[in-house]
Amino acid sequence: MGENIKLETNRCILSKLQQIDYEDIKKLYVNEKVRKYLGGIRDEVIIKESFCRVMKPLKGSYYWGVREKHTNKFLGMFSLDSHHDGISKEVSYQLLPQWWGAGYATEILKAVIDYAFNTLQLTEVIAETQTANGASCRLLERVGMKYKQSVHRFGTEQAIYSISSTLK
Repeated sequence: MGENIKLETNRCILSKLQQIDYEDIKKLYVNEKVRKYLGGIRDEVIIKESFCRVMKPLKGSYYWGVREKHTNKFLGMFSLDSHHDGISKEVSYQLLPQWWGAGYATEILKAVIDYAFNTLQLTEVIAETQTANGASCRLLERVGMKYKQSVHRFGTEQAIYSISSTLK
């Protein structure tokens, strides 16, 4: 079962998701801009199933709702979970569009990677994004992740990035 780990950045609080976060999380799953490279918007049944999974993560999996410190406004969701390869730990994220372009994703992603290396003692963290998602690729590079390989998954080309604790 996932742990109740809270992280903090200069502008944000990352907290374990609670039932009261459902409507905010739903905003991510029905936003066409957010879901453009994540398989499209989802219907209510899929959203509820996904929310149930993140509410009860497996041991070693972390899902955080992200809120702005001073306003408590919902920004999005970040996770650190098992990758499709069954070996690596993957960082994933979804932010509502009004928070794009202001450095929030970079700030939060750095905190999650720092937690992975310094608290969980992981030696590597990866991320997977569609190669067509240039903004996500640039974000991963901005936090020090390096392109590792491309794979064809979910009907399109995906780029896998990684960062090692020795490169921090």
